[in-house]
Amino acid sequence: MAYASHESYMTTAFELAEKSYSEGGCPIGGVLVNNQTGEILGRGHNALVQESNPILHGEMAALRDAGRVPNRHNTTMYTTLQPCFMCAGAIVQFGIPRVVIGDTVNASSAETIEFLRGHNVEVIVLDSDRSRAARQCIDLAARFRTEKHDQWIEDWGGGPNPRLRR
Repeated sequence: MAYASHESYMTTAFELAEKSYSEGGCPIGGVLVNNQTGEILGRGHNALVQESNPILHGEMAALRDAGRVPNRHNTTMYTTLQPCFMCAGAIVQFGIPRVVIGDTVNASSAETIEFLRGHNVEVIVLDSDRSRAARQCIDLAARFRTEKHDQWIEDWGGGPNPRLRR
């Protein structure tokens, strides 16, 4: 199997995000791909609502679906939304060398991208003017943020803790 395009894998991740959205959940999808063969090792979507699991974000669901492998040192994580710190930490922890992101517009800051790059992870943000999948990722997350704002905040950990203000 040959490695497909970033657009192809992001389209798969977006379809997973749509599935989550249709189930009442946060529209975030993730796909873990073998860089050598192009095989999708794992796929998943946010399951805060579906499994009442605040840790099962799209990237985490894709890692869970991939299951046990000796390592993930030759993989790419495709995610519809810029990873949060939990997911970015898992990407670094497991040595995933590349992340492709569909939407950075709906994230709160560039901190996790800086974190990933600071740990030598190649970060590719798809250009929404050229990528239909990226545009769809942005539009779906924006729609969800408007429709279910409280759930969006809950998924990101409930917002800043006022007790931890700097």
